[in-house]
Amino acid sequence: MSGKLSSVKVALATLGCKVNQLETEAFAEAFKTAGFRTLPGNSGEADLFVINTCTVTSKAEQRARRIIRFVLNSGSCLIVTGCYAQVDSPRLRALDPSGKKLFVLPGDRKSGLLDLPGFLAGELPGSALAEVLARWFGEFSEPPGAGAFRFKPEHFSFHSRAFLKIQDGCDNRCAYCRVPLARGPSVSLGAAQVLTALRDLEARGQGEAVLTGVHIGHYRDGDLDLAGLVGYLLAETREIRLRLSSLDPESFSSLPLGNPRIRPHFHLSVQSGSDSVLARMGRGYRAPQIREAVQFARSLKEDPFVACDIIAGFPGERAEDFEATYRLCRDLDFAGIHGFPYSPRPGTPAYTFKPPVNEREAGFRVARLITLGTENRRRYAQRCLGRVVESLTEESSALPAGQVPAISENYLKLLLRTGAVPPKPGTALRVRLISEAPEGSGFDAWAEPE
Repeated sequence: MSGKLSSVKVALATLGCKVNQLETEAFAEAFKTAGFRTLPGNSGEADLFVINTCTVTSKAEQRARRIIRFVLNSGSCLIVTGCYAQVDSPRLRALDPSGKKLFVLPGDRKSGLLDLPGFLAGELPGSALAEVLARWFGEFSEPPGAGAFRFKPEHFSFHSRAFLKIQDGCDNRCAYCRVPLARGPSVSLGAAQVLTALRDLEARGQGEAVLTGVHIGHYRDGDLDLAGLVGYLLAETREIRLRLSSLDPESFSSLPLGNPRIRPHFHLSVQSGSDSVLARMGRGYRAPQIREAVQFARSLKEDPFVACDIIAGFPGERAEDFEATYRLCRDLDFAGIHGFPYSPRPGTPAYTFKPPVNEREAGFRVARLITLGTENRRRYAQRCLGRVVESLTEESSALPAGQVPAISENYLKLLLRTGAVPPKPGTALRVRLISEAPEGSGFDAWAEPE
């Protein structure tokens, strides 16, 4: 390696939720501040890879193992952290029989990686990277869970929007979910600290912040719940907009969704439209509450983008159970449907539930949901044509001159026509949606500055 730290390339890959994405952004900033060059995780060449893993599904774990094997075959060093590293470190370490290239840091200690770049900067290039990493991991002593809220990047490398982590962990014990095993019980960042972080983002010109956590509906600071926190933040800041990450339906009724600074985009963790399946899953609501939540959001916002997560093929899900889910998604006209097949997770109650749903049938049900979601999203985008909305520009080098990508306040992916000097990524603009984007382009609509 060269004597200049900027020649040491660090690639960062993220699997899973927005919390993981925020944490990876903090890692990227720490490496940049120390003088390293950072790359996205799909880069084919780097000296060091950092992989922030997920354990929600078996496919997420399989993908992590594929990335790890690829990096090991390339000869680079890699650090694996996150939820998969928390629940199954031995299996990950076994992927590197030499024990010299792969370093595993459990998810509840991942905040320690924020200190690694400074250590590396003091040791390189006088020593080999693998030797320095082995030395750091041998000396590492941060207690588990101590740094849950250390992830506060000032600059975002991979996102145009700022993320603000307000909560971690989960107190639910849903029958299918492994996340509480990996993340532990719910913990919340104090409201005063959340406000300080949000004011800092606003002062740096961020137009929007996504309030995120593993289950933000569990937010608590004394007597202050999520609704109280959101109201407090809106009252104590001036302009910055807030976007809420995934919520359970029962979290909706008390939130000040009608405030114009709350983005008209809501993602519900629905999972099923069948009451009997929801009961077996251990969810705390039923189909009528899902309908009420969506109606509540639409009563306060003009045609907001409402999306949902759905698990298809949960053990014991009969054909009529799935049809109830499909009807719910159709009737509520979800503009986005994240449908995925049930994945048996070791250590969860549902791992032994019977009878299983045939894998092919589960895949067929997911395909129906995805098709419905695609159709719903297209109709939603068509309804929005002619509207003037707020948007944030994003970064892309793949578009022709005069075009930049943007994300609208109601979560539509826009192709924005610009002048000779395009706006910088993260620029807030009011735009008019003028026509549908080309099919297969990955965008919803063409837009132009208002």
